[in-house]
Amino acid sequence: MEREQHDGGQTIHVVMRKEDLDPDRVADKTVVVVDVLFATTSIIAVLAHGISVVYPARDADEARELAKRPDVGSVVLAGETMFRNIEGFAPPTPLALCRYIGSRDALIYATTNGTVALRACAGAKRVLVGSLLNAGATARALGSAPGTVVILCAGTAGTFNLEDFYGAGCLVQRILQRRTNVHLTDAARASLDLFEALDAQAALQRSYVGRLMHEWDLDPEVAYASRIDELEVSAELRDGCIRVCGGSPGAGGIGYRG
Repeated sequence: MEREQHDGGQTIHVVMRKEDLDPDRVADKTVVVVDVLFATTSIIAVLAHGISVVYPARDADEARELAKRPDVGSVVLAGETMFRNIEGFAPPTPLALCRYIGSRDALIYATTNGTVALRACAGAKRVLVGSLLNAGATARALGSAPGTVVILCAGTAGTFNLEDFYGAGCLVQRILQRRTNVHLTDAARASLDLFEALDAQAALQRSYVGRLMHEWDLDPEVAYASRIDELEVSAELRDGCIRVCGGSPGAGGIGYRG
């Protein structure tokens, strides 16, 4: 990570894969986790759609153990491993998952990348959940306090991916719209350049996961994930669970256009 500024402003840095995160170096920092296709997108969608709490699990076994806890309430389990739905779990993609939740209070969610990334940075000073859907809301939730904001791209099974880096660039742009005293590391600046060069839906469709979703007839899920500032929902990981910042979901719910 490049040298941080100490003039009362914010430094924005982008980490390109969860495997590159050093947990010790974010203990005093704010981290925004981004997994556009689809973990953080799905988490924001279900919170907007009425789920009150999301428990990110490392894998299916941990998810099943969490579901046994008496304090989790009425719960739905969802997730994937290496792009495949976990047997007996609800699907991991946002539109499909929101059709499963019904009147449940909680979601226990396990994915290959996004929920693992969330758990990896749980020791940070603050952890927010970012996506294209809530980029503006996340930028507002970050506020103007000085310090370093690390945008953590979940990546795909240990590799860099296009969609998360694009999502990071969107967040960088929304932060810059809100204040001027911001220092961008080279990684943050590169993500901004990518965001400004490509249309959101085109970027997601070009990505490896986006092309895989096309093969599986899941283009509507990719199109939904590409909607910038669709939801006025910011969310924070605290004490092992994710809740909406401020305690109530954004007005209007998720919507099912297209």
